[in-house]
Amino acid sequence: MDFKATLPAAEIYVYDNNSTDGTADIAMAAGAIVRNEPQQGKGAVVRRMFRDIEADFYIMVDGDHTYDASLAPRLLELAINERCDLVNGIRRDIEEAAYRAGHRLGNVLLTGAVRTIFGDRVQDMLSGYKVFSRRFVKSFPATSIGFGIETELTVHALELQMPVGHIEGDYRGRPDGSASKLNTYRDGVRILWLISVLFKHERPLGFFSLIGSLFVLGSVLLGVPLISEYLHTGLVPRFPTAILATGVMLLGMLSFVTGLVLDTVTRGRREMKVLAYLGYPFYIK
Repeated sequence: MDFKATLPAAEIYVYDNNSTDGTADIAMAAGAIVRNEPQQGKGAVVRRMFRDIEADFYIMVDGDHTYDASLAPRLLELAINERCDLVNGIRRDIEEAAYRAGHRLGNVLLTGAVRTIFGDRVQDMLSGYKVFSRRFVKSFPATSIGFGIETELTVHALELQMPVGHIEGDYRGRPDGSASKLNTYRDGVRILWLISVLFKHERPLGFFSLIGSLFVLGSVLLGVPLISEYLHTGLVPRFPTAILATGVMLLGMLSFVTGLVLDTVTRGRREMKVLAYLGYPFYIK
Protein backbone atom coordinates (compact mmCIF):
# COMPACT_ATOMS: atom_id res chain seq x y z
CA MET A 1 0.00 0.00 0.00
CA ASP A 2 2.85 2.41 0.83
CA PHE A 3 4.42 1.96 -2.61
CA LYS A 4 1.09 2.37 -4.37
CA ALA A 5 0.52 5.64 -2.53
CA THR A 6 4.04 6.85 -3.29
CA LEU A 7 3.97 5.80 -6.97
CA PRO A 8 0.28 5.87 -7.98
CA ALA A 9 1.04 5.39 -11.69
CA ALA A 10 3.19 2.29 -11.12
CA GLU A 11 2.07 -1.29 -11.56
CA ILE A 12 2.77 -3.22 -8.36
CA TYR A 13 3.70 -6.89 -8.78
CA VAL A 14 3.98 -9.33 -5.90
CA TYR A 15 5.53 -12.74 -6.56
CA ASP A 16 4.38 -15.47 -4.21
CA ASN A 17 7.21 -17.96 -3.72
CA ASN A 18 5.30 -20.83 -2.06
CA SER A 19 4.34 -18.75 0.99
CA THR A 20 2.01 -20.20 3.63
CA ASP A 21 1.03 -16.98 5.41
CA GLY A 22 -1.61 -15.66 3.00
CA THR A 23 0.77 -13.24 1.26
CA ALA A 24 -0.91 -13.66 -2.13
CA ASP A 25 -4.41 -12.95 -0.79
CA ILE A 26 -3.30 -9.89 1.19
CA ALA A 27 -1.39 -8.47 -1.79
CA MET A 28 -4.30 -9.08 -4.15
CA ALA A 29 -6.72 -7.39 -1.76
CA ALA A 30 -4.38 -4.38 -1.67
CA GLY A 31 -4.54 -4.07 -5.46
CA ALA A 32 -1.25 -5.72 -6.46
CA ILE A 33 -0.82 -7.99 -9.45
CA VAL A 34 0.01 -11.35 -7.90
CA ARG A 35 1.99 -14.03 -9.70
CA ASN A 36 3.49 -17.28 -8.51
CA GLU A 37 6.96 -18.77 -8.83
CA PRO A 38 7.06 -22.40 -7.65
CA GLN A 39 10.85 -22.76 -7.82
CA GLN A 40 12.11 -21.86 -4.36
CA GLY A 41 14.64 -19.07 -3.86
CA LYS A 42 14.94 -15.31 -4.36
CA GLY A 43 17.08 -15.77 -7.46
CA ALA A 44 14.37 -17.84 -9.12
CA VAL A 45 11.79 -15.12 -8.37
CA VAL A 46 13.97 -12.31 -9.74
CA ARG A 47 14.72 -14.28 -12.90
CA ARG A 48 10.99 -14.86 -13.45
CA MET A 49 10.12 -11.21 -12.80
CA PHE A 50 12.73 -9.95 -15.24
CA ARG A 51 11.53 -12.31 -17.95
CA ASP A 52 7.80 -11.67 -17.58
CA ILE A 53 7.41 -7.97 -16.80
CA GLU A 54 7.75 -5.26 -19.45
CA ALA A 55 8.49 -1.74 -18.20
CA ASP A 56 10.72 1.30 -18.62
CA PHE A 57 12.09 1.02 -15.10
CA TYR A 58 11.90 -1.66 -12.44
CA ILE A 59 11.87 -0.98 -8.71
CA MET A 60 12.69 -4.15 -6.81
CA VAL A 61 12.16 -4.27 -3.06
CA ASP A 62 12.02 -7.09 -0.51
CA GLY A 63 8.49 -7.65 0.73
CA ASP A 64 9.32 -7.55 4.44
CA HIS A 65 8.29 -3.94 5.21
CA THR A 66 11.84 -2.92 6.16
CA TYR A 67 12.45 -0.39 3.37
CA ASP A 68 11.10 3.16 3.15
CA ALA A 69 8.59 3.46 0.31
CA SER A 70 8.95 7.25 0.21
CA LEU A 71 12.50 6.81 -1.13
CA ALA A 72 11.25 5.21 -4.35
CA PRO A 73 10.57 8.48 -6.28
CA ARG A 74 14.10 9.71 -5.51
CA LEU A 75 15.64 6.43 -6.68
CA LEU A 76 13.58 6.57 -9.88
CA GLU A 77 14.38 10.25 -10.46
CA LEU A 78 18.11 9.57 -10.20
CA ALA A 79 17.83 6.66 -12.63
CA ILE A 80 15.98 8.83 -15.17
CA ASN A 81 17.94 12.08 -14.85
CA GLU A 82 21.38 10.49 -14.69
CA ARG A 83 20.44 7.63 -17.05
CA CYS A 84 21.62 5.07 -14.51
CA ASP A 85 21.03 1.42 -15.24
CA LEU A 86 21.28 0.54 -11.54
CA VAL A 87 20.40 2.69 -8.54
CA ASN A 88 20.99 1.06 -5.17
CA GLY A 89 19.16 1.96 -1.97
CA ILE A 90 21.82 2.20 0.75
CA ARG A 91 20.47 1.05 4.10
CA ARG A 92 20.60 3.47 7.06
CA ASP A 93 19.21 1.58 10.02
CA ILE A 94 16.92 3.61 12.27
CA GLU A 95 16.17 0.84 14.76
CA GLU A 96 18.62 -1.16 16.85
CA ALA A 97 17.11 -4.46 15.71
CA ALA A 98 17.00 -3.54 12.03
CA TYR A 99 20.42 -4.86 11.11
CA ARG A 100 21.88 -7.85 12.95
CA ALA A 101 25.60 -7.64 13.68
CA GLY A 102 26.34 -10.81 11.72
CA HIS A 103 24.47 -9.52 8.68
CA ARG A 104 26.24 -6.16 8.88
CA LEU A 105 29.71 -7.74 9.07
CA GLY A 106 28.90 -10.21 6.29
CA ASN A 107 27.64 -7.42 4.05
CA VAL A 108 30.81 -5.38 4.63
CA LEU A 109 33.09 -8.35 3.91
CA LEU A 110 31.21 -9.55 0.82
CA THR A 111 30.77 -6.06 -0.61
CA GLY A 112 34.46 -5.44 0.02
CA ALA A 113 35.39 -8.62 -1.84
CA VAL A 114 33.34 -7.59 -4.89
CA ARG A 115 34.74 -4.04 -4.78
CA THR A 116 38.28 -5.43 -4.70
CA ILE A 117 37.79 -7.85 -7.60
CA PHE A 118 35.33 -6.08 -9.89
CA GLY A 119 35.56 -2.37 -9.03
CA ASP A 120 34.69 -0.01 -6.20
CA ARG A 121 31.60 1.64 -7.69
CA VAL A 122 29.17 -0.32 -5.51
CA GLN A 123 27.97 0.20 -1.94
CA ASP A 124 25.77 -2.04 0.25
CA MET A 125 25.71 -4.79 -2.36
CA LEU A 126 23.17 -6.93 -0.49
CA SER A 127 20.52 -4.22 -0.23
CA GLY A 128 17.13 -5.46 -1.40
CA TYR A 129 16.02 -2.03 -2.67
CA LYS A 130 17.12 -1.29 -6.24
CA VAL A 131 16.02 0.42 -9.44
CA PHE A 132 16.93 -1.06 -12.83
CA SER A 133 16.64 0.21 -16.37
CA ARG A 134 14.98 -1.91 -19.02
CA ARG A 135 18.26 -2.58 -20.79
CA PHE A 136 19.80 -3.84 -17.53
CA VAL A 137 16.92 -6.22 -16.87
CA LYS A 138 16.65 -7.64 -20.37
CA SER A 139 20.40 -8.20 -20.74
CA PHE A 140 20.84 -9.83 -17.33
CA PRO A 141 21.64 -13.59 -17.56
CA ALA A 142 20.48 -14.62 -14.07
CA THR A 143 21.74 -18.01 -12.91
CA SER A 144 21.57 -17.81 -9.10
CA ILE A 145 18.72 -19.48 -7.26
CA GLY A 146 19.04 -17.99 -3.78
CA PHE A 147 20.34 -14.81 -2.13
CA GLY A 148 23.42 -14.74 -4.37
CA ILE A 149 21.27 -12.91 -6.91
CA GLU A 150 22.32 -9.51 -5.47
CA THR A 151 25.94 -10.39 -6.14
CA GLU A 152 25.13 -11.34 -9.73
CA LEU A 153 23.21 -8.10 -10.25
CA THR A 154 26.12 -6.04 -8.97
CA VAL A 155 28.76 -7.87 -11.01
CA HIS A 156 26.64 -7.56 -14.16
CA ALA A 157 26.57 -3.76 -13.77
CA LEU A 158 30.28 -3.50 -12.97
CA GLU A 159 31.45 -5.82 -15.76
CA LEU A 160 29.52 -3.92 -18.42
CA GLN A 161 30.61 -0.55 -17.00
CA MET A 162 27.01 0.56 -16.55
CA PRO A 163 26.16 3.90 -14.93
CA VAL A 164 25.45 3.19 -11.25
CA GLY A 165 23.92 5.45 -8.58
CA HIS A 166 23.28 5.28 -4.83
CA ILE A 167 20.85 6.94 -2.44
CA GLU A 168 20.76 6.38 1.31
CA GLY A 169 17.43 5.66 2.97
CA ASP A 170 15.91 4.46 6.24
CA TYR A 171 15.97 0.77 7.07
CA ARG A 172 13.77 -0.48 9.90
CA GLY A 173 13.33 -3.77 11.71
CA ARG A 174 11.05 -6.50 10.46
CA PRO A 175 7.45 -6.53 11.76
CA ASP A 176 6.72 -8.62 14.84
CA GLY A 177 6.07 -12.24 14.02
CA SER A 178 8.19 -12.30 10.87
CA ALA A 179 11.66 -13.78 10.47
CA SER A 180 14.38 -13.40 7.87
CA LYS A 181 15.04 -16.37 5.59
CA LEU A 182 18.68 -15.26 5.28
CA ASN A 183 21.04 -17.43 7.32
CA THR A 184 24.13 -15.39 8.20
CA TYR A 185 26.68 -18.19 7.92
CA ARG A 186 25.13 -20.57 5.40
CA ASP A 187 24.13 -17.91 2.89
CA GLY A 188 27.32 -15.94 3.56
CA VAL A 189 29.39 -18.97 2.54
CA ARG A 190 27.21 -19.48 -0.53
CA ILE A 191 27.60 -15.86 -1.61
CA LEU A 192 31.37 -16.02 -1.02
CA TRP A 193 31.51 -19.15 -3.17
CA LEU A 194 29.50 -17.37 -5.88
CA ILE A 195 31.95 -14.45 -5.79
CA SER A 196 34.83 -16.86 -6.34
CA VAL A 197 32.97 -18.51 -9.23
CA LEU A 198 32.25 -15.12 -10.80
CA PHE A 199 35.90 -14.19 -10.29
CA LYS A 200 36.90 -17.28 -12.27
CA HIS A 201 34.32 -16.62 -15.01
CA GLU A 202 34.80 -12.87 -15.39
CA ARG A 203 38.48 -12.48 -14.44
CA PRO A 204 40.06 -15.78 -15.52
CA LEU A 205 43.52 -14.31 -16.08
CA GLY A 206 43.65 -12.94 -12.54
CA PHE A 207 42.10 -16.09 -11.06
CA PHE A 208 44.43 -18.58 -12.73
CA SER A 209 47.43 -16.28 -12.33
CA LEU A 210 46.83 -16.37 -8.58
CA ILE A 211 46.70 -20.18 -8.63
CA GLY A 212 49.74 -20.32 -10.94
CA SER A 213 51.69 -18.02 -8.62
CA LEU A 214 51.03 -20.36 -5.70
CA PHE A 215 52.30 -23.33 -7.72
CA VAL A 216 55.40 -21.42 -8.81
CA LEU A 217 56.09 -20.34 -5.24
CA GLY A 218 55.76 -23.94 -4.06
CA SER A 219 58.09 -25.14 -6.79
CA VAL A 220 60.69 -22.50 -5.88
CA LEU A 221 60.54 -23.44 -2.20
CA LEU A 222 61.08 -27.09 -3.10
CA GLY A 223 63.74 -26.41 -5.72
CA VAL A 224 65.99 -23.77 -4.14
CA PRO A 225 67.64 -26.19 -1.64
CA LEU A 226 68.23 -28.69 -4.47
CA ILE A 227 69.79 -26.06 -6.73
CA SER A 228 71.97 -24.79 -3.88
CA GLU A 229 73.18 -28.33 -3.17
CA TYR A 230 73.88 -28.93 -6.87
CA LEU A 231 75.94 -25.73 -7.15
CA HIS A 232 78.06 -26.75 -4.17
CA THR A 233 78.53 -30.48 -4.85
CA GLY A 234 77.41 -31.09 -8.43
CA LEU A 235 74.95 -33.70 -7.12
CA VAL A 236 71.18 -33.92 -6.93
CA PRO A 237 70.63 -35.98 -3.81
CA ARG A 238 66.80 -36.04 -3.78
CA PHE A 239 65.40 -36.98 -7.17
CA PRO A 240 61.76 -37.36 -5.97
CA THR A 241 61.81 -33.79 -4.65
CA ALA A 242 63.37 -32.54 -7.88
CA ILE A 243 60.68 -34.30 -9.94
CA LEU A 244 57.96 -32.88 -7.66
CA ALA A 245 59.36 -29.35 -7.98
CA THR A 246 59.45 -29.68 -11.77
CA GLY A 247 55.87 -30.98 -11.87
CA VAL A 248 54.57 -28.18 -9.64
CA MET A 249 56.33 -25.59 -11.82
CA LEU A 250 54.68 -27.10 -14.91
CA LEU A 251 51.30 -26.85 -13.20
CA GLY A 252 52.00 -23.19 -12.49
CA MET A 253 52.87 -22.50 -16.13
CA LEU A 254 49.78 -24.43 -17.24
CA SER A 255 47.62 -22.26 -14.97
CA PHE A 256 49.03 -19.09 -16.53
CA VAL A 257 48.34 -20.40 -20.05
CA THR A 258 44.81 -21.46 -19.05
CA GLY A 259 44.16 -17.95 -17.74
CA LEU A 260 45.38 -16.38 -20.99
CA VAL A 261 43.17 -18.61 -23.14
CA LEU A 262 40.07 -18.14 -21.00
CA ASP A 263 40.67 -14.39 -20.81
CA THR A 264 40.35 -14.23 -24.60
CA VAL A 265 37.11 -16.21 -24.44
CA THR A 266 35.78 -13.98 -21.65
CA ARG A 267 36.50 -10.83 -23.63
CA GLY A 268 34.41 -12.22 -26.48
CA ARG A 269 31.57 -13.09 -24.09
CA ARG A 270 31.71 -9.62 -22.54
CA GLU A 271 31.47 -7.99 -25.96
CA MET A 272 28.37 -10.09 -26.71
CA LYS A 273 26.83 -8.99 -23.40
CA VAL A 274 27.52 -5.35 -24.23
CA LEU A 275 25.88 -5.75 -27.64
CA ALA A 276 22.84 -7.39 -26.00
CA TYR A 277 22.70 -4.55 -23.47
CA LEU A 278 22.93 -1.88 -26.18
CA GLY A 279 20.25 -3.68 -28.19
CA TYR A 280 17.59 -2.39 -25.78
CA PRO A 281 16.60 1.30 -25.61
CA PHE A 282 16.79 3.17 -22.34
CA TYR A 283 13.09 3.99 -22.75
CA ILE A 284 10.39 2.00 -24.52
CA LYS A 285 7.50 4.48 -24.24
